[in-house]
Amino acid sequence: MSECHVLIVEDDPALGKALEDTLVLAGHRPELTQSGERALEILDKKTKHLVLTDVNMPGMDGFQLLDEIQEKHPHTPVVMMTAYGTIEKAVNALHQGAVDYLVKPFDIEQLEAVLTSVVDGKQTGGLPIYEDPSSVQLFSLAKKVASTDSSVLISGESGTGKEILAKYIHQQSHRTNGPFVAINCAAIPENMLEAMLFGHEKGAFTGAIHTAIGKFEQAQKGTLLLDEITEMPLGLQAKLLRVLQEREVEPLGSKRTVHLDVRVIATSNRDLAQAVAAKEFREDLFYRLNVFPLYCRPLRARQQDILPLARYLLDLHAKKMTKKSVVFSEHACNKLIKYPWPGNVREMDNVIQRSLIVHKGNVIKASDLVLDPPISLSSNHRTRLLHQAHGEASSPLCDEKSLNEDLKEAELQKILDAIKQTSSKALAAQRLGISPRTLRYKVARLRELGYDVDSLLHSHQD
Repeated sequence: MSECHVLIVEDDPALGKALEDTLVLAGHRPELTQSGERALEILDKKTKHLVLTDVNMPGMDGFQLLDEIQEKHPHTPVVMMTAYGTIEKAVNALHQGAVDYLVKPFDIEQLEAVLTSVVDGKQTGGLPIYEDPSSVQLFSLAKKVASTDSSVLISGESGTGKEILAKYIHQQSHRTNGPFVAINCAAIPENMLEAMLFGHEKGAFTGAIHTAIGKFEQAQKGTLLLDEITEMPLGLQAKLLRVLQEREVEPLGSKRTVHLDVRVIATSNRDLAQAVAAKEFREDLFYRLNVFPLYCRPLRARQQDILPLARYLLDLHAKKMTKKSVVFSEHACNKLIKYPWPGNVREMDNVIQRSLIVHKGNVIKASDLVLDPPISLSSNHRTRLLHQAHGEASSPLCDEKSLNEDLKEAELQKILDAIKQTSSKALAAQRLGISPRTLRYKVARLRELGYDVDSLLHSHQD
């Protein structure tokens, strides 16, 4: 892989120095610091390909550092290091935005695999796993379009594997030796998205303390994935259209023009044609991207993929947790097949990781598969059920964490009520006093939690 600039955040001097020396010998350029506070100072002055941080540190711990990096440097990926006894914390970090985790002690091959996955865009653990006839047909079509440079639009529910399909297209194309660069249009604030896409010069805007190349330029000779393209503001859509038409980009604050050789793949968990009809997405950009449409079916609609995917994820996470020869019991397999998987593969990944944390021995039993209770239950009730499934005592309902959960649940309920009472998400946003883009982001979070928001809208319209 190419040289990687890594910021190591490790309060143990001996371990930090060992990591630094290991990365130098592997041909990378590491920088070592022992505190999260100092790490943020370094990131303010220098761009890093990746931050490798310990979870447990005095002062600012790994989770607080992750939150700060996501807010101030959202383009910088973070990998968490954790001891075996705190694996559950690392799994939680993935939910909060970390790209991966490593369980101590780990060897250089594991570290190099993570660096390759993050920096070069090679999904070492993301090879497509499928047996269902519909999935066989989908990947057959993807392989055919991979031989061209046509733009591809991939649609489907959250967690169905749209990014995996995009990476497969890249890997099957003549660009396979080039970079695969992804950017989530829904996860980045509007005022930062343009600069991240097109790049910027130092001083181009308030806070631009150094020059940075954009995602388009990073993807030269390779593939750029525009994830959740429907969440891009209309004004920026016009600029994106021009870049796609002219095949060139001009970084913010620069007179330099960069000619592009980039293949673009876009994904969306919404119906893009409906977004065009609602004036939320430009029609000309839709036709520019929708050269070859592909649809990822939800996991419940491709049942023959469930067990192969579950076994693959079990093997993947068992290796990370240094557990060997772990298998599912027959009853566990039946439970996996019968469950509807509203959160698709992303939910399955969470379930498998939880089962490896709570199980005993080498067999995952049906009782080890803690499936999420019905989403209609209150968040506190769901939390109590999960505690009971783990054999733990329920936490008090009046503590700070429960209060935060109640407030979050109240917000979600207000959003659901507004959607039920109006004929469109645009009207719901108006009633809630928020922008349509903010509502779309919150609706996307509801979908990830298992709420069938689209059915609510359709049933109201019917």
